[in-house]
Amino acid sequence: MRQETKCIEGGYTPKNGESRMIPIYQSTTFKYDTSEDMGKLFDLEASGYFYTRLQNPTNDLVAAKITELEGGTAGMLTSSGQAANFYAVFNLANAGDHVVAFSSIYGGTFNLFNVTMRKMGIDFTFVEPDCTAEELEAAFKPNTKCVFGETIANPALAVFDIEAVANIAHKHGVPLIIDNTFATPINCRPFEWGADIVTHSTTKYMDGHDATVGGAIIDSGKFDWMAHADKFPGLCTPDDSYHGITYAEKFGKEGAFITKATAQLMRDFGSIPSPMNCFMLNLGLESLALRMKRHCENAQKVAEYLSAHPQVAYVTYPGLPGDKYYERAQKYLPNGSCGVISFGVKGGRKAAEEMMKHLKLAIIATHVADAHTCVLHPASATHRQLTDEELTACGVLPDMIRFSVGIENVDDIIEDLDQAFKACK
Repeated sequence: MRQETKCIEGGYTPKNGESRMIPIYQSTTFKYDTSEDMGKLFDLEASGYFYTRLQNPTNDLVAAKITELEGGTAGMLTSSGQAANFYAVFNLANAGDHVVAFSSIYGGTFNLFNVTMRKMGIDFTFVEPDCTAEELEAAFKPNTKCVFGETIANPALAVFDIEAVANIAHKHGVPLIIDNTFATPINCRPFEWGADIVTHSTTKYMDGHDATVGGAIIDSGKFDWMAHADKFPGLCTPDDSYHGITYAEKFGKEGAFITKATAQLMRDFGSIPSPMNCFMLNLGLESLALRMKRHCENAQKVAEYLSAHPQVAYVTYPGLPGDKYYERAQKYLPNGSCGVISFGVKGGRKAAEEMMKHLKLAIIATHVADAHTCVLHPASATHRQLTDEELTACGVLPDMIRFSVGIENVDDIIEDLDQAFKACK
């Protein structure tokens, strides 16, 4: 099936007389006839459900749809995008290990890595989004367990060179994890370019309506864990908490990563989304292909308007010819990038904040990438905890405005910007 069809039909095929929509299993607990039946679940000898803190049928059906959209072999949902990124990295790296990450990643993820996970004993080296192959190579250490980046950086809008970085990561025997939130699998499927694990904040375009917080992790099923068994003991040596199961042997390349993340991390941390939230996420997924096309069409027109406006200092949007990442976007994102634009207002930070006060249709909100047009000053919000040096490394200038173009009529969006600029003169 093509992507538009997978958005509707993927993950769930009802049988004769069954619910047309994905059923909501709003239950914490599942009944079994014998202790032996339940024991097989706890030993990972049988598939099934016993407690929603680990897995739930509704959640798994929605995860299966996203897995189909990404072209992966296994997937799981989490209660947020932050949880998805934490699980994806922590599933491989433990105290004493090292991770290479790109500095242009979302500010919340940067804090997760640079502050919280450092407290857990995991070391991170951050490289510039436009680092050379030699600079990237120099960041690796013997204990490096993965490389992490974003398809389209939030809010710097740097487009990730997936193929080149994947080749270097694989040369060092580690997987590449890509946060594909902004592009979505409608506009980019990182597995086709060599990425190994994909994460999402499903809160953004996938949900698309400011309704549910969530995350997803999808495995390509291509990384050979046993070929690098010394690097990944958690996957390639027996797990005593499950009677000595070795995940990579029992579940293979296709299922080891997600099974471990579910059986260990979800069991112990429990950051699972509610079945109702997953049902609502599925409603958003059904219109994802339609909405992404409209987001990109609208954003292209808004970016062109801003680039010609005399009060605008600069515009960053990968769809603009002449943009720093235009050529790379043509390779990885030929059908459009996303609906988010970054731009600066002449006069600096104060001028940017003043212009935002006059917007009427576009609301000031922490959120991004949904049906409503919204705007944010990252240096004052999502990246507020970062130093000036860290802001620069992330590609976030003090005067930068993140403008998330919705699916309203684009003329109304442009007229709102126009009246806000005029009010500042």
